[in-house]
This record gives sequence, C-alpha cells and structure tokens, in this order.
Amino acid sequence: MNSSREQVAVARDAVAVAAEVLGPIARRDQPLGPLTTYRVGGAAALLAQPRTIDELALVGRAHLASGLPLLVVGRGSNLLVADAGFPGIAVSIAVVASDIELPASADRVASASVRAGGAVALPTLARRTAAAGITGFEWAVGVPGSIGGAVRMNAGGHGSDMAACVEEVEIMDLTVPSRGIESWPVEQLQLRFRGSDLADGQVVVAAHLGLRWGDRAQAETTIAEIVRWRREHQPGGQNAGSVFVNPVPGELSAGLLVDELGLRGLRIGTASVSEKHANFIQADEGGRAEDVRAVMEAVRRRVADEKGFLLRSEVRLVGFEEGGT
Repeated sequence: MNSSREQVAVARDAVAVAAEVLGPIARRDQPLGPLTTYRVGGAAALLAQPRTIDELALVGRAHLASGLPLLVVGRGSNLLVADAGFPGIAVSIAVVASDIELPASADRVASASVRAGGAVALPTLARRTAAAGITGFEWAVGVPGSIGGAVRMNAGGHGSDMAACVEEVEIMDLTVPSRGIESWPVEQLQLRFRGSDLADGQVVVAAHLGLRWGDRAQAETTIAEIVRWRREHQPGGQNAGSVFVNPVPGELSAGLLVDELGLRGLRIGTASVSEKHANFIQADEGGRAEDVRAVMEAVRRRVADEKGFLLRSEVRLVGFEEGGT
C-alpha cells in the first residue's frame, strides 16, 4: 500500500471514529457551499449540527477522539471552501446559539445590556435592537455575518465595530470541552482591526453587548440610510463582502488601490472583481472556489507589484492546499 492510500485509509478511520462519537447529530459528506455567502466549494467529511450545549461539547470530544480538524460555521460570510471540501468536522451553531435577549423597557436606564447567540445575524440584531429603542448597533445592519464571526474578526462598518460594544463573551473551547462554557471579558479577546486572539476551536456561544436606550425612530432612520447606502454602493449576489483589509485603516482603502489599477471586472473562470465595488469578488452561480481564490491572488499580486502594499484577506480559506484552514 503506497503512502497516499495509507493516508486515505487513516482519514476514513478518523471520520468513522468521529461519526461514532457524534451519532445522529452529524452527517457525512455534506456540502458546505450552501452554508456560505459565496455558495461555492465542496463538502465537509462530517457536518455536526448540535441542538444543545451538551451536544456542542460532544463535537469537542469527537475532535479529540479522531484528531480531525474543526471548522465552526456561523453565517459563512467570511469563508471560502475549497472545491475539494474540508476533511474534518464542520459544526453549525445555527440551532444552539440563535437566541436574543433584550432588556425590559420598564427597566430603562442609560445603558442597555443585550445578549445575542453566536449564530445570530448582525442585520437581524441591528433591526431588533433599533425596534426596541436600543441604539449603538445600527452600523451592523450592513454586515452580513454572525455575532460569533463578528467577534472573531472584530467586524465593523459605518464608523463602529464590535470592540466598541462587546463587554463579555461566552466561549466553549472544543479542544477542551470538559471546561464547558467560560465567560471571557472583552480584554481577553485582544480585539484589533479585523482580528482577535480567538483560536479555531473556540466557539463564541454568545456575546454580551453594552448598548444604550435611545430614540427608536432615529435608530430606524439610521438603519434605513445604511441599507440604502449599501444597495447603492455594494453588489448583491454571491460574495463575502469586502475581501481585503484596508492597509491603512481610516486613510487608505483596499478598494481604492484595486480601483486605481483598473481591476474592476477582472475575471478568471467563474469569478470576477465586482464592477460595482472593487473590494468585492463575485462568484458565478455554480462556480468554482478555485476561481475565486485565483482572482484574489491575482489582485494581491498586482497591488503588491504596482502599489507596494501586500493586502491581507478578510476571507478565510478552508481546505486549500496552501493558505489552508
């Protein structure tokens, strides 16, 4: 038996071990593309969909028993999954971490503490808080991600970010599931521009946000203005939002650099730089993840060669031979 066949056999054995631990909460060879906003890419060896915290901990035990890598999937708005798929355990927290807890209006003081599950969509929470007369999260209506992913990446837009409102998070570390849920103060996250110290196996089960009571009508007007701006300036379709981190936040945008090189419309196979916004890369329906990645790399090379900036991607590459998970 040659080494490649041995590797395949070992991988199959590991999947079988994990599948036995996970039982009915996991399925084999499940497509991941539909769980992402790019909607391209291959399948996960196992897709676990825990319904309770105990079942989420079970995913950690399956990881330890099998040695398979982990991938936490929220809204999938910053993931590009390789066409070959992900050879590990993908875990969807859509059921176990989808709750929203708002303070009672009768208890109004200046501040308003909101708890949101890691799978809650940012636009949903922005609208829910505004409708309740709670302000400070309107900016997030234009960010197509989840609370968990937003904490991990310190997502932001329209003059604010997660670091401005997160007070505490509830974390389960799937590499040591016996610890259960741990509360982390915001300082422990080490939030920075589009980044944090959270590791791959550390799942944001919920975040506690420090917002404030305000004027409902004004908050909803702000949301409407952000939505209108987004429709006017950003494309719809299959994309992951802004692909590259601004090289000089607040001063120089990645989109401007790409635009100055005339790269709008640059196409490789089934992917292209958006004609509407130069920092968006679009995937065609039924397209290939490898084409999306090829466009990303082509843009990075041109910007590095001609502008002198090595752009950092906001998109996480999953299952690729280089760039990996």
